[in-house]
Amino acid sequence: QVQLVESGGGLVQAGGSLRLSCAASGGTFNSYSMGWFRQAPGKERKFVAVISWSSSSKYASDSVKGRFTISRDNAKNTVYLQMNSLKPEDTAVYYCAVSTYYLSSRLPEYVYWGQGTQVTVSS
Repeated sequence: QVQLVESGGGLVQAGGSLRLSCAASGGTFNSYSMGWFRQAPGKERKFVAVISWSSSSKYASDSVKGRFTISRDNAKNTVYLQMNSLKPEDTAVYYCAVSTYYLSSRLPEYVYWGQGTQVTVSS
């Protein structure tokens, strides 16, 4: 059974940094894209960033571009999200997910999801 477990969330002041991790188990993920999404209270879940299986390609949403960096370590079955220059509007539950589509940003194309980790940015 595939499991994705996020960690690294917490409370941070605006301008600070956090690094999220997502450990995958129960399958082989080397050929899949992995992504991060976030969901703020009362809002829909939105795409944040995605990385290809080889790490050769990646991209992020305009709202986080230049501040967030996605990376992965296939040997550890782990994907990371380095978040710098955090803003209060980055406050959300952050989810990692696995997609069988190449560099997808669309929720329906993600087949496995983690339980999420809370990130709160205070002003």
